[in-house]
Amino acid sequence: MLALRPSCEHCNAALPPDSTAARICSFECTFCAACAEELLGNVCPNCGGGFASRPVRPASDRKGGNFLGKYPASAERKHRPVDLAAHEALRRSLDGIPPERR
Repeated sequence: MLALRPSCEHCNAALPPDSTAARICSFECTFCAACAEELLGNVCPNCGGGFASRPVRPASDRKGGNFLGKYPASAERKHRPVDLAAHEALRRSLDGIPPERR
């Protein structure tokens, strides 16, 4: 189950459970769209993978109890600003390799 973390790991921007600006990697590192796309260049600084839009968990119980009320979003913030100089070296090493091949 996705944790739906509440903020961007880099800039600490709020990413509530219904945010369409949240991006995650396959390890669920969470960043806002601006950081993931513009600053990080679709390269996760923690694993080198790419990002995808984080799904929005349904707010209402439409079927089977699968909704935000039963499975709430995490309140744990992980604010760890990225060392952009080190990240640039990682980005360069992955230049030309699409996320699905990393």
